[in-house]
Amino acid sequence: MIRMFDARDLDQVMELWLNGNIEAHDFIPRNYWESNAPMVREQLLQAEIYVYETDGKILGFVGLQGDYLAGIFVDRHARSMGIGGQLIHYVQKIRRTLTLNVYRKNQSAMEFYLREGFSVLSEDIDEATGETDIVLSWKFEERNRL
Repeated sequence: MIRMFDARDLDQVMELWLNGNIEAHDFIPRNYWESNAPMVREQLLQAEIYVYETDGKILGFVGLQGDYLAGIFVDRHARSMGIGGQLIHYVQKIRRTLTLNVYRKNQSAMEFYLREGFSVLSEDIDEATGETDIVLSWKFEERNRL
């Protein structure tokens, strides 16, 4: 079930965030993510977050800051089960446009977002990591009705 984040979810969400970043970005030193965790913890309390929960356990979440998709994270044991797709479709129903950043080397994320209808807007170098960072966007399009 997808539901709105509650402050009681913070520890589980932070665990997903930290583990997800370390696993997906093995090209960035682990201490980068660990040192940013306190700041992210505070930002999560200000963001619009939806969690995917089963039997009291949060298996994934998506974070929004306005129309900016700050990230989708799914527990590694629950990946390839459609949870990420359900989360992205959920926010695509409540937003008309979305933008996000993804590292070029994170090929699985790039493929996921492109498959979900996102397009490349630009690319640059992330000064904090020195890695190529891609900006992707998505816009709601009315389908022609007969």
